[in-house]
Amino acid sequence: MGRFARPSWLRFREPGIRGHQAAAGWLFLAPVIVILGLFLVLPILMAAWVSFSDWSGNGSPLGSHAHFVGLNNYRHLLTTPGLDQNNFGTAIRNNFYYVILVVPIQTAAALFLAVLVNRRIKLAGFFRTAFYFPSVTSSVAITILFLFLFSPAGAINKLLSYAGVNGPAWLYDPRGLLHVILGQLGVNQSPASLSSGTLLGVSYWDWLSGPSVAMCVFVLMAVFTTSGTFMLLFLAALQNIDESVNEAAGLDGASEWRKFRHITVPMIKPTIFTVLTLGVIGTWQIFDQIYVGTQGSPQGTTLTPAFLSFNASFNGNEWGVGAAVAFILFAIIVFFTVVTRIATRDRDRLPRRRRFGPPRGGPTRRSRLASAVSGVLR
Repeated sequence: MGRFARPSWLRFREPGIRGHQAAAGWLFLAPVIVILGLFLVLPILMAAWVSFSDWSGNGSPLGSHAHFVGLNNYRHLLTTPGLDQNNFGTAIRNNFYYVILVVPIQTAAALFLAVLVNRRIKLAGFFRTAFYFPSVTSSVAITILFLFLFSPAGAINKLLSYAGVNGPAWLYDPRGLLHVILGQLGVNQSPASLSSGTLLGVSYWDWLSGPSVAMCVFVLMAVFTTSGTFMLLFLAALQNIDESVNEAAGLDGASEWRKFRHITVPMIKPTIFTVLTLGVIGTWQIFDQIYVGTQGSPQGTTLTPAFLSFNASFNGNEWGVGAAVAFILFAIIVFFTVVTRIATRDRDRLPRRRRFGPPRGGPTRRSRLASAVSGVLR
């Protein structure tokens, strides 16, 4: 076979982009590049410079009113005891509990709604519209509605009164949910080891307080307004599943739960990753609901990093500190996005260098699908 090998001088080059074609391509891309550079890249670079400066908002951040201070703004938030560090730690704690409650609940609710409306039921179109409607409504309008519902004399407490329950002052109650539960069990004093130690200016006992009663209102609001949007993503993924796979599993005796667990969930895993990622980003960036609703009150238990960044910059004229909060928040979002990607990645995915074909003697996509169906009954 060696004599039939093609000489190196006979190898043909694949057609590439000629000079005028490349110039035409760059010409068409130029408007987008200019727009992104002016309104995305340049503001990010300026914000990065502000986070390393002491700019107070007067004059230009690139003028004589701003001086380079290095990492002082970051140290001020992370390592220097004081009010700013306490507010930052409180905001991180509040937002952390908000994320770990909202993301799983809204993902599960969206998937449940998608499975529900994906079935052949009457008025399926009506239910799809009804579930999605809160997502297209203004977040400000939804916030005002929830302020009315959860006011001390609002509709929620009125309904609770019919059951003999004296509803709390939802948006004015700073108690942590876990502290309320512990109080009902007779634990009203924190251990000395938890009250003396601190992290980011917040005691360990306060870190373990859970979301405040007021923050729970925003959790319910987030689940109510975003589940419909994510339901549409799940619905599109469910409709792309070949029905013959579920029919084959049904003929083998698989129950609906086992088909859902072993067939549906693995096949919509990319959509699950997308929903989780969007949920993590959206929940860490919560701002408008807090701004309209409570502005961090009561006692800072609804304070979030996004609102803290705004408040430090526009109200406190500490633009360097506000920009530092924004970049720390960006790092947190990237970290949790990477964790989500690792947690939802496909364990059976082939290595990148062999992705264009199955390994010799290894399972093909069809054989893996067949084994997944047969594995339902194991």
